[in-house]
Amino acid sequence: MGDTPCVQTLPDQDGTRIIVCSGEFDIDSRDALDQALQNAHRDGATRTVLDMEHVSFADSSMLNALLVAHRRQHLVLAGPLSSQIARLFEMTGVDTALNITADLTSACTR
Repeated sequence: MGDTPCVQTLPDQDGTRIIVCSGEFDIDSRDALDQALQNAHRDGATRTVLDMEHVSFADSSMLNALLVAHRRQHLVLAGPLSSQIARLFEMTGVDTALNITADLTSACTR
């Protein structure tokens, strides 16, 4: 994988936890994402926004992490999504199951 995955958690704003992701996510690199999502839930964030604008690649392990988080907390994904991510979500039907917004501003109000 070329783009090193990065997960950054921003300070909560009015109960919303924003997690910014960038790079490529696969089975070897999803632990930081899992941990950030679990921390948001454990800390009682009323909404978790995952900024995916700079995620260039994801595989089924990231899909699984997103679906698990979606079941346990109010998760909103912020785009715009890369064409690879959008295609993955479309092919698996995840695009109809998850809250996906056009950008971070929209995600924070949903």
